[in-house]
Amino acid sequence: MLQQDTRIWTIRELMKVSIDLLQKKGFEEARLNVELLLAHALKCQRIQLYTGFDKPLTRHEMREFRTLFERRLNREPLQYIIGSAGFMGLHFRVDPRVLIPRPETETLVEQTMLLCNAAPEGKPISILEIGTGSGNIAVALAKFVKNAFVVSIDVSPQAIEVAELNAKVHEVTDRVEFRVLDVYEPVDQILLKRFDIVVSNPPYTSADEWESLQLEVRKYEPRSATTDGKDGLEFFRRIIELGPYLVSDGGSLAFEVGFGQADRVRRMMSESGFFNIYVVPDLQNVPRVVIGSGRSTTRNPGPVN
Repeated sequence: MLQQDTRIWTIRELMKVSIDLLQKKGFEEARLNVELLLAHALKCQRIQLYTGFDKPLTRHEMREFRTLFERRLNREPLQYIIGSAGFMGLHFRVDPRVLIPRPETETLVEQTMLLCNAAPEGKPISILEIGTGSGNIAVALAKFVKNAFVVSIDVSPQAIEVAELNAKVHEVTDRVEFRVLDVYEPVDQILLKRFDIVVSNPPYTSADEWESLQLEVRKYEPRSATTDGKDGLEFFRRIIELGPYLVSDGGSLAFEVGFGQADRVRRMMSESGFFNIYVVPDLQNVPRVVIGSGRSTTRNPGPVN
């Protein structure tokens, strides 16, 4: 199918052969992959593929699809190929500078929104996000919580560039501030205020687990946004240590956690003085979000090596 030839392909024929090939090679959601790649190549909506099933492709359109399809056969993530990922009903620009937003992270955003909704009506809510990535969490919160102002930090200037573009696309630049900062710097170098909510989806895959991740992740997504290179808990330890210096009295710290990590993170938070700690499962019933209330302090914890 991928050989260059003189045959004229219709949308129907091309979709059938492409879906069959992806299925034989073990790709999940083969039909969705082909629909999105072909719609991207033809610069049309997915529904238009079915309303124009018998439309023949031009040679240019065929070359464009072939290029995209071969990238997917090489296990490049679909979202990087089409340059977009869906999250909370919004579309985010993504490329290899940032981790691709995951559906399970929507649970973290939804729970953070519930925390915001519990605040007195009209009260301004300050949110700190640690680990910006594509900006999906910060932008979604600014988009859906009208009285929120979000500061989002990331050690990667490249990630901040992507996030700023997404904030501009979704028209929330007046309520989101991105900063290139390292969470392992002394706290007074990180921020000079406390926040009602601190939220983070940190790199929580352990070094051992990273070796068994899908090829799409290991080959294409930024490793530093996926794993801490150790036991998967390093960033939780640091953020929990910083929590009393960043969370206002009675404010909340909310984490996304990996499979099997919820109990350990909950214990770590409890041992550091957080209270009213609870765990929320995602739609797959995996314990995914850990939230606790905190008390502020003034002693600077300094850097961590």
